[in-house]
Amino acid sequence: MTSKDESLALTRARARMVDRLRASGIRDEGVLAAMQAIPRHQFVEEALRSRAYEDTALPLGYQQTISQPFIVARMIELLRVGGRPLGKTLEVGAGCGYQAAVLSKLAKDVYAIERIAPLLELAKRNLRPLRLPNVRLKHADGTVGLAAEAPFDTIIVAAAATTVPMPLLEQLAEGGRLILPVGAGDQTLRMIEHQPQHRFVESKLDAVRFVPLLPGVE
Repeated sequence: MTSKDESLALTRARARMVDRLRASGIRDEGVLAAMQAIPRHQFVEEALRSRAYEDTALPLGYQQTISQPFIVARMIELLRVGGRPLGKTLEVGAGCGYQAAVLSKLAKDVYAIERIAPLLELAKRNLRPLRLPNVRLKHADGTVGLAAEAPFDTIIVAAAATTVPMPLLEQLAEGGRLILPVGAGDQTLRMIEHQPQHRFVESKLDAVRFVPLLPGVE
């Protein structure tokens, strides 16, 4: 297949992925447009490129994965329910940079942190050709967030915590939303909304499966 033919095939595959997301219940057209805009195949290994637009998680190395497209779309859609803008956004677990790229189309600013240094470098390489001026990558421990840049209007966590990390709650702006998977065995998505008088309201959402959120950096 020539590069032109491959490019056309990948573009068509991405459009089919978006059609499947819509058929699976994703209704937020802004989210669907962002998923259409970002070339997921540029974030996976060359050997897996033909599978880039399947609705499945794919390995990145270092016991990490690029999240299933439906989960990326679903988590972002939930954060935007009610027409709420994402605003200043913290992503915990940048991985290969794909979700940060999608978020960049919907958020004012994206601060994406990754604890594994080689993965952070991979994310930088993947994101460079896209020239996204509102994405900043940091090598940091996701369990403690990014206090220097807080508060955040939105926090999205791409790894499962056993309990909600207190530093992330402390870095959530009033009116802000935090979404993350919680659980060691069975995991569920949790949405936490920061209401007035430092009150946090938690909702239990979908059953999910993520790699664990680990402390420290490497």
